[in-house]
Parts: sequence; C-alpha cells; structure tokens
Amino acid sequence: IASRRVRQFATMRRMRTDVRLDTSLELLLERAPPERIARVLATVVSTAGSTYRKAGARMLIMADGSYLGLLSGGCLEADLKLHAQQVIDSGVPRAVEYDMRGPDDILFGIGAGCEGAMRVLLEPANAASRAAAALAAAGRCASSGAPTCLIAVHESTTMPLGTYSAASLPPDLAAAAKESLADACSREVRREGDRLRAFVQFLPPSPHLLICGAGPDAEPVASAARTLGWRVSVVDHRPAYADARRFPGATVILADAGALRSAVALNTCHAAVVMSHHLMSDVAYLRELSSAGTPGYVGLLGPAARRLRIAQELGAAADGLRLRLRGPVGIDIGAVTPEAIGIAIVSEVHAALAGRPCGAAAP
Repeated sequence: IASRRVRQFATMRRMRTDVRLDTSLELLLERAPPERIARVLATVVSTAGSTYRKAGARMLIMADGSYLGLLSGGCLEADLKLHAQQVIDSGVPRAVEYDMRGPDDILFGIGAGCEGAMRVLLEPANAASRAAAALAAAGRCASSGAPTCLIAVHESTTMPLGTYSAASLPPDLAAAAKESLADACSREVRREGDRLRAFVQFLPPSPHLLICGAGPDAEPVASAARTLGWRVSVVDHRPAYADARRFPGATVILADAGALRSAVALNTCHAAVVMSHHLMSDVAYLRELSSAGTPGYVGLLGPAARRLRIAQELGAAADGLRLRLRGPVGIDIGAVTPEAIGIAIVSEVHAALAGRPCGAAAP
C-alpha cells in the first residue's frame, strides 16, 4: 500500500507541469466590468520571501476604486489603488515595489508583517490597450487548451513598460518566450544595454474537469469548478439532464456513456468525476476512461461497496484505472449537502492537480 501511494503521489506531481491552477487570467477576462470603465492591470512580476501571491498573479483596479482579484490579503490593495489612479490619470505604466521584511515595515511601511517582497507592474488596460490585447490573446489560447506565454516588461529605458504577447516582441524577447514554451517554465529576462527586466510567464492550460453524469448534484460540482476559473465539460445520455442552462459556463454534451471517447477529447481533460447515479452508465464511463488511459485523476461518487461492485463489472478493464481511480470521491470534510459534497470533490481534484497527497487510489 505504501509503495502504491508513493507511485500515486509521483503521478500527481508530474501532472503539475501541464496544468495551471492560478486562473486569475480567466477570472479577469470573465468578470471584467464594461469596457467604458477605465481600469489598470496590476501584475506581480517578482517576489521574494513569503508573499500572498506569486509572480504572474493579476488584478484589475478600476477608476472608481473597485477592484477584481487580489495580490495580497488586503494589505497592499489600498496603496495599489493610489498608484493605479496615477496611471489612469497619466496613461503611463509604472512598477512599484513593496518590501515587508524586517521591523522597518512595521514602523515605516504598510505594517503587513508578511516577511516578503513584491514588485508589481501597473499599466492601463482599457479595451484598446496593449495589455487588453495580450490578455485576450492568451485567453483564447487557454480556452482552447493550448499553452502560451505573456511577457511583462517592468523596467527598460527604451521599451514601453507593459504586458506583451509573444507575437509583438523584439527578437530576443520573442526567443525567450519560445524557450519558455519549449521548457514549460517561466523565466526572468535581463538585458544590460537598456537595463531591461521582463518576466516571461509560461501559461499552461487551466484545469479541465469532466463530469460524467448531469444529475442535480452535478450542478454544485460544476459551479465550484467554474468559480475557480476552470474549464468544465458535462456529459450525460439523458436529454432532460444534458441541459446547458443548468451548467452556466460549462460545455454540456448529450452522448451515451459508452461513446465517451468519441464525444469528448479526453486527452484535454485533467480530471474526471463519474457521478451518473446509474450503475451500468458509471461502468461504461469508467470502461471508456480505462481504455483512454487519461486523465490522471478519476473520481467515482458513491460508497465503497458500490465501487467494488463496479470493479467486478469492469473486470480486466479495472486494471487501466489503477493509481487513477478514487472512490468515494472527495476530501472527507463531513459533507452532507450537495453543495458541500461539490466543494469536497473539487477540493480533492485541486489537491491532486497541485501534486498534493489526497488519499489513496481505490484498490
């Protein structure tokens, strides 16, 4: 059992390279206010020590002082709003730094006591801005399941500060973006001639959760995942359940359980939860997932006795789910309502995608 858990944990760790849990990009694009409202994009471009968010985190700050997203637990936002207003008034991007390490911050700083430092790029992000175009381009790639890069130039004597897509860069930065894509990692770029500093952010796809079964208790699972900015696909063979109006923001597919591989591109999914409440449909879903060999996480709703019954029905196909199947699905938080069960399920999926231990795979 111990060795199986080690192998399972190693599998989850490997999954981290192809999925992005920081979905601030998606959330900003989905929830941004009307274009007529002036706003500033704030991007964390570097950190040191303990910080609430890491490089690549983003928020929007509006001219009326409201904001979308967080870069700290509320410690920096008031000061960021002052700087953002200056950027709105001048139209000129700027980078600001916060160093909350040591006693000087308590006495003369913002008093956060977080023992970390952060550099933040602030830039206009109205509809016609370079930042808005770069975010939109990255969002299109992300929604298609393709990796991409965003480049935040936060210091330079010759190049305008701001967020760029790889298509609008000088050759050396374009090459750095290409290397980040090839290496699947972000990087800091420095150029001595014009004292350029840029953060090249590698953006793998956001999580794609497949829900097999569209019963009433699938709605809170989809809702919790969508709240996190995840992509969600829901499939069911029953027309009354496969209703897109019940799953806002999700892709809803009407298909037989035994046709799952032809109905859904399973290689684009990072996790699947089987919860049709129909024994033979769950068996058919799991048989399809076994044959596909992906995704790396498969959760099964229902008690252990039902899982064992399903394993018997699967026969040899159960071998294709070893180290991937978890049942009963969800972290044990004592959930009793569909909403709490949805949170427990999505929490376990999140832990698995983050490479955190989340319980042993089902035997």
